[in-house]
Amino acid sequence: MDLLAGLGREELRTFTWVAAAAFALVAGVWGRRGLHWTALGSVLLFAALNAAAGIYVLNHFTDSRWSTGVEPPLSAPSFSGTPVVGQFLGPLDSALNGVVGGVNDFLAFKHALPVALDFLGTAGWALLLSFPLAIVAAVVSFIAARRRAAAFDRYRVTVDELKEELEQVKRQLAAGATVATAHTLDA
Repeated sequence: MDLLAGLGREELRTFTWVAAAAFALVAGVWGRRGLHWTALGSVLLFAALNAAAGIYVLNHFTDSRWSTGVEPPLSAPSFSGTPVVGQFLGPLDSALNGVVGGVNDFLAFKHALPVALDFLGTAGWALLLSFPLAIVAAVVSFIAARRRAAAFDRYRVTVDELKEELEQVKRQLAAGATVATAHTLDA
């Protein structure tokens, strides 16, 4: 079952943009990752969708959606209806039909190839854009990780200070209990 059978060239192009934008919106709203990872994921999804669209066009190159409609498909003349010698020209009809079918396939591929290359080129540009985005995302994540590590170190220092104060309080209470016990024994 071909889910994309109803989509033409422009609808397929619009679908790739809308799907990537919807992913960015949904991942941005519900995602726990930062905006930088959402942007990178959206660009990579856009590249993947365009590459898939290009491959789809190449797999369905005989579809009339990719042709410009200027050249109608070729048809082979029939020689089998020729009087007297028509029965002997039957194999020539099938050979001509095979050649014309091959030429029609070639023409359909010729029309589909620019459409597929357009999608594949867009995917390439998106991948090219994803490299600097990946670097930015990695740098932002590194800075955030360093900030979290510094905050964790500050909390650890605070906990260590509180432990030391607790030990001092315990020693003071123990010393006070020892002094109180000594006073009760003297009395």
